[in-house]
Amino acid sequence: MCRLATLVRAFGMMVALTIPGVAQDNGFSLTPELNLDENFSEDVETVEQPKATAAPGAFLRGLDKVGGTIVDIELATGETVQFGRLTVTLGECRFPSGNPSGDAYAYLVIRSDTAERPIFEGWMVASSPALNALDHSRYDLWVIRCKTS
Repeated sequence: MCRLATLVRAFGMMVALTIPGVAQDNGFSLTPELNLDENFSEDVETVEQPKATAAPGAFLRGLDKVGGTIVDIELATGETVQFGRLTVTLGECRFPSGNPSGDAYAYLVIRSDTAERPIFEGWMVASSPALNALDHSRYDLWVIRCKTS
């Protein structure tokens, strides 16, 4: 039985290796050909990225999944606070210029009491907290908005 399985595998590999050769002999190609010589006369618009303004701080919301408690945290840029067993540091908070209630994003460094390295370090986006989220078994933390005054 083992010998039969080996023969079937070998036959399958031979077929897989010969198909591209057969296809090329008949004038068919398995990869599409692209004609890059065509000149496109379509106008391409350049989209300008919105300018961002740095804020003096941020508002975060934390959830302790075990206790079921929600805590609102106000942080200044460079400030560090303790949230349960986590230490949260705000590097910077930015929002679209001219729209302080717009989509805020904050650079956070989050450390656990039990880990040497940060368990999260990066940008969190207020409108899409799952895009770059804290992965912790007990705590959830996300950005609400930037502090504007």
